[in-house]
Amino acid sequence: MPRNPDHRQAAFLLFLALAVVSAGNNALASVLPAIGREIGIGDVLIAMVFSLSAVLWSVSSPFWARQSDRYGRKNLVLLGMLGFMVSGTAFGLVVLAGLQSWLTPLATIIGFVLTRGLFGLMGSASTPAAQAYIAANTSREERTGALATLSSAFGLGTIIGPAAAPFFILPFVGLAGPIFVFVAAAGVTLVIVHRLLPADPPLEPARPAEAALPRPRSAILDARVRPYMIYGFVTGSVQAAVAQSLGFFVIDLSGQPPAEAQQYIGVAMMAGAAAMLLAQWGLIRMLRMRPPALMRRGAALATAGCLILAASNSFATLVTGFALACLGFGFTRPGFTAAASLAVPLEEQGRIAGAVAAINGACFIFGPAIGVSLYQLGQPVPYLLGALLMALMGAYALSRRMRGATFDILPPKPDAGDSPRP
Repeated sequence: MPRNPDHRQAAFLLFLALAVVSAGNNALASVLPAIGREIGIGDVLIAMVFSLSAVLWSVSSPFWARQSDRYGRKNLVLLGMLGFMVSGTAFGLVVLAGLQSWLTPLATIIGFVLTRGLFGLMGSASTPAAQAYIAANTSREERTGALATLSSAFGLGTIIGPAAAPFFILPFVGLAGPIFVFVAAAGVTLVIVHRLLPADPPLEPARPAEAALPRPRSAILDARVRPYMIYGFVTGSVQAAVAQSLGFFVIDLSGQPPAEAQQYIGVAMMAGAAAMLLAQWGLIRMLRMRPPALMRRGAALATAGCLILAASNSFATLVTGFALACLGFGFTRPGFTAAASLAVPLEEQGRIAGAVAAINGACFIFGPAIGVSLYQLGQPVPYLLGALLMALMGAYALSRRMRGATFDILPPKPDAGDSPRP
């Protein structure tokens, strides 16, 4: 597809779409611990609400990525937003019924799983389509920064969602209020994107010579991107475990009832998201780091943040540790995403975008439940394990296998840690 001359407007619209969906999901994540304790649902069961959704996200993302090549990326972005709206409306109604005791706790948790599963099935269409749209409309020199900016939509949503959630705990609907508000915001955004995002034509079929080249059936298993997928899965799982256990940590540390502790949860999540945005909006572009450097330094920062969380005995220390960890995660996700994108030619961007989205979804299959289960064993446990895994990923990012790809796309910049491409 030729590069669109209005690519900056398109990039902003895609950023807006993903940010609104992210804000809605993070508003839900921030109120879910309080919802669970108000209804009487166990902490681990609450954490597992996202597991089925994550499984369906991981399975369906490659499918939607292929459909975006066939039907156009814009159409799949719109489909994913519609999936978020339908799922969010259904989820909010289940929350309301559970809070009003119209459903038993068991029926409520089943409703949570089914409605979130709908999001995993349909909402997964937006992210790979947006990534492929950006990759197809940027040069190699621009792509790391452009994908970092797109990734920062999730960080902005992590600020807006938890920050706004306490203000939308409304009469009658209570803790379900934030969910309904963000569904309405997604509806407005859907109309804006539909009207203003330039349509992209379906991808042209591969030329015969290209089609004859053998490649793995699954993009995740493709040797060109496999190391980055491993890195992305491990670091993303740690991020999911840390973020999901944080709400329970804040409630217990504050000593407040779940609803009153919501403001503290929002502050902690906002601090983490602000750190992530600092990385993705400022530091990545300012320092012009290549993907290997992003993966190394992100892992090191996240390791330090997890260690501080493990030792936290005050709210201030908890916020500091979480913010430092999120600063690291703000490097790791764009690092492995850009590495995978740059490892393949333009005609394979949709396929690789689907694999990246599948990996990001797979992080939430076991990460949240494991994080909360380990937290039940002891407050430091999930964070100590997270620190160990991030340190291992930092060492993995130093390996020759991770450093040998064609990442020398930026103007030369002295960096003692980066070696020339072999």
